[in-house]
Amino acid sequence: MPERLLAPEGTAASVAGFSHGGAVMVAEDFGEGSRPFVLLHGIGMGRSVYVDLVARLDGRVIGLDLPGFGEAPEPERTLTMERHADLVAAFLRERGISDAVLIGHSMGSQIAAEVAARHPQLVAGLVLAGPTVDSASRSIRVQARYLFLDLLGEKPLVLWRGAREYLRGGPNLVRKMRATIVHQPEKAYARVTCPTLVIRGERDPLAPVSWCRQILNAIPDARLVEIPDHGHGTLISDSELAAAAITAFADDLR
Repeated sequence: MPERLLAPEGTAASVAGFSHGGAVMVAEDFGEGSRPFVLLHGIGMGRSVYVDLVARLDGRVIGLDLPGFGEAPEPERTLTMERHADLVAAFLRERGISDAVLIGHSMGSQIAAEVAARHPQLVAGLVLAGPTVDSASRSIRVQARYLFLDLLGEKPLVLWRGAREYLRGGPNLVRKMRATIVHQPEKAYARVTCPTLVIRGERDPLAPVSWCRQILNAIPDARLVEIPDHGHGTLISDSELAAAAITAFADDLR
């Protein structure tokens, strides 16, 4: 059975699998309020790494483990970003959600953008944190080098949580990485119409300023927030500034 990993003690939470199109993900749903925050994790991660961020968000929060990550079982075949998006959209419809604030981190930003582009009626706002993959650096070798450089400056907590989840990512991690690299999120950005917040750590080599500016140019109602002294893991530890930016963004949607 999937475990409760995000909800504070004393908070009613549901943790359950959701199956659609031959793939299964795990959702932890707790809190109350309109415009629920729906958290989509990065490559090799799972919902458990975002406990610091979730503790700072007020309202309903839904943390997802995408297929083959965290507590979700490995799918028979690796999902594309588009298939991930359709799975998330089916989940939102099943839960009766049509006003989600999607928070996508790293790979999750690519999926979140596809949800907003393919299923706009389900999304009230879009948060792209450490958005990948920079169109000028679209190869596993380059992205791996950027990730290594980012990790050199990360805090031990980020390294520990990341290493634990990468190990849980299973033997198909390289194949999953290829699925993120071949995806062209700029095609999704061109179709996004909802308000969008782009967040990058000022030391994040995987989401350079030039790439974030391309995103701002592609999405009409988009803004950028840079988090000082943070790298790619800006939502994982010391997330106070990122959480404040997300909260202010969500408040503006009301």
